[in-house]
Amino acid sequence: MMNDPRIPNAAGFATPIAIKPAGTMNAIKIVLGIVAALIALLLGLIVLLLIGVETGVVPLLIGLVSATVPVPIYLALVLWIDRYEAEPAWMLATTFFWGALVAVFFAFLLNTASGVAVELVTNSAQAGQAFGAVISAPIVEESSKALILFIFFFWKKDEFDGVIDGIVYAAMVGLGFAMTENIQYYGKAVLHGGGGALTFVFILRGFLAPFSHPMFTSLTGIGLGLARTSRNLAIKFIAPVLGLLAAISMHSIWNGSGVIFGGVGFLLTYVLIMIPAFFIMLVVIALALRREGQIVREYLVPDFQGGLLTQQEYNQLCTIRGRMGSSYNALSRGGFSQWQAARQLNQLASELAFHRSRVARGFTGANASEREAAYRQALVNLLKQLRAM
Repeated sequence: MMNDPRIPNAAGFATPIAIKPAGTMNAIKIVLGIVAALIALLLGLIVLLLIGVETGVVPLLIGLVSATVPVPIYLALVLWIDRYEAEPAWMLATTFFWGALVAVFFAFLLNTASGVAVELVTNSAQAGQAFGAVISAPIVEESSKALILFIFFFWKKDEFDGVIDGIVYAAMVGLGFAMTENIQYYGKAVLHGGGGALTFVFILRGFLAPFSHPMFTSLTGIGLGLARTSRNLAIKFIAPVLGLLAAISMHSIWNGSGVIFGGVGFLLTYVLIMIPAFFIMLVVIALALRREGQIVREYLVPDFQGGLLTQQEYNQLCTIRGRMGSSYNALSRGGFSQWQAARQLNQLASELAFHRSRVARGFTGANASEREAAYRQALVNLLKQLRAM
């Protein structure tokens, strides 16, 4: 994917704005992308095959439907978090399917192998299951999910700006992982207990604790986000490691509460740890959104002072409420095309502000000035369209 400036398309995601005339995309990159997608699909199919062998075809299909139906709701909630600068659709899709196809394959393979190894050493199936759930699963699953976050952190520096980006990407990979994992749980419930067992497990995993995997992995994302925004070298190195260790620890506590202490321990952990942790995560998100708003306000000042933006436009772009209001006004006055233009303006203004923020923090590319010029020209065009309403 090229590192060109972007504006959102009609769906609200980002699409490239070419600074220079677009050339033919490198054929090797296309081939590698197709090969990577096919490998990921193959790994996912292998996981489904293994689940099907364990549960049978009908429970597998019921589990598949039950696991996928609520996913769009959770995805919408995660994407709503990213209010200022929507992430590229291909990166969001990559993280989701990494969790659903790749990370879950290696987790299935390594967790099964480690559980069998402990069972053979201890001659106890219970010990193998406990080790797999409390020790192996947290380490393997959080590490496999975190890998794509680290890849994007180092490879796509212009799209991994801070804590919100870390949380969004982490939540996407966590949702993908949880979806595939739930296919197995729901399938087993149908196999062993029928509809009643499926209902119970669905309420437990799909309603009461759908945020568990996204929340665990979000701790890694927060660590990476802090590393990205900090100028302190110690924080840059330590925060991602601490984030991953926190994700592993939280995951282990969650799994261990049920395995070691049974239903009562699981319930207490849910009430005393998971629910407070969820609300703490909401506070972190609120603070991170506030920081992103401050970036937009600070780095759009030159456009306001230079006359590109009016006072009203500047105020609207600098708050979530203002952006929502301007989008609604555009829709009511000019229809869908104007609503789309307003959303594009919101996205593009954020892209410009975050680009300037990256430049100020030393993340400069060879075409930094050209990118800024492209952003500003696109802003001029959108403002003309909206002001003509």
